Amino acid sequence: MFDNLDLDLVATVLAHTAFSPFFIFFIPVFYYFQGIPVDSGVVVGFGVYWIAIAAFWSIRWCSRIYRNQGSLLFSPGRFDWGEQIIVVTGGSSGIGELLANTLAVRNVTVVVLDVNPIVSENYNINYYKCDVSKWEEVEAVAKQVREEIGDPTVLINNAGVVQGKLILDLAPEDLNQTFGVNTLAHFYTLKAFLPAMLENKGGHIVTVSSVMGIAGCAQMTDYCASKAAAIALNDALRYELDHRYNCPKIRTTLVCPGVVQTPMFQTVDLPRSWFWRFLFPVVQPITVVKRVIAALDEQHSQTIYLPFYANFAPFINLLPSFLRDFAQWVTTADYAMAKFVKVSGRRAEEGPAPQGLANGSKLD
Repeated sequence: MFDNLDLDLVATVLAHTAFSPFFIFFIPVFYYFQGIPVDSGVVVGFGVYWIAIAAFWSIRWCSRIYRNQGSLLFSPGRFDWGEQIIVVTGGSSGIGELLANTLAVRNVTVVVLDVNPIVSENYNINYYKCDVSKWEEVEAVAKQVREEIGDPTVLINNAGVVQGKLILDLAPEDLNQTFGVNTLAHFYTLKAFLPAMLENKGGHIVTVSSVMGIAGCAQMTDYCASKAAAIALNDALRYELDHRYNCPKIRTTLVCPGVVQTPMFQTVDLPRSWFWRFLFPVVQPITVVKRVIAALDEQHSQTIYLPFYANFAPFINLLPSFLRDFAQWVTTADYAMAKFVKVSGRRAEEGPAPQGLANGSKLD
C-alpha cells in the first residue's frame, strides 16, 4: 500500500473531499440539522470556505469554456473515434508506442512516424519510416499518408530525444538532433498536416513537451531549450488558429510531464528515499496516455501537467532566488543526469547502447 502512496494520490483524494464543493456543501448543512445555529462560527466558517472553493472551480471551468468557445449548459458533441486518423510521431517506443496501441484498440486509424518500426499486432496501425527532423522526409511521407489513408484529424507530436551532456560536451550533431526532433519536427508536421485541418475547420494538435521546458537544470541545456521552444510554439499556434486562420475549433493540447518511466530516461539517477518518491513520483506512460485520450475525448484545448508537482513549475521562476535554489536542491535536478547514458535515439556514429542497457536494465 505504501509503495503506491505519493503526493499525486493525496492530491486526488483531497480534490474529491477537502477541496470539493459538492463534498464541503454538506458539512454546514449537517451542522445545521444537528441544531447548530446558522450564525454559529462553524456553520459560517464552512459556508465561507464552500463559497471560496466553489468560486475557484467555477472560474477555472469558465476559463476553459471561454478558451474553447463552449457553452455552460451543453458539452461538445460526441467524439467519433472510429472516424479519426491520428498521426503519432515517435510512436515506436515509450509513450508513443503505448498511445498508438491504445488508440488502435479504440478502432482508430493510427499512423506512426518513426525511424524504427513499431512492434504491434493491431491491424489498424500504419507504420511509415520517417525521420521527422528532416522536412524532405516528412513532406514525402505526408503525401503518401494522404494518398493511402486520408487526411489526419489528430496530430500528436510526441517524438523526443535527450543527449544528457554538459553544454561544452555537446557536439554540433547532438544539437542538430535535439532541436531537429524536439522542436523542428513540430513545425514540419504542422506544415504537412495542418492545411487539411484548416480546410475542414477542425482537428486536434497535441504537443508533448516537458516540465524541463519550464524550469531548467544542469546537463540538460539543449533538451530544456528545445522543450521550451515547443511550449512557445503551442502558445503562439493557439492564437494563430483563433485570430489569423479563424479556426478556433482546431484544438491544441500541451503535455508537460516530469520524468516518465520510458527507455529514454532509464539511466537517470534518481533518489531512492521514500520521501523523495512521495513528493516527486516518476510518471508511468499509461498515466500520460490516459490524460491525452481524455483530452481528445473532451475536445477542449488544455495544458496537462504530470505529476502533481508539475503544476507548480510555471511559478518557480517567480520565487526569490534562495527559494528557487532550494527547489533545485530538493529535487536533485542538477545531479540526476550525472551518470546518464543515452539509450534511445542513438545515431549511427554513436554506435549501439552499452551492453545491458538496450534491454531495459538500469545502471547502478
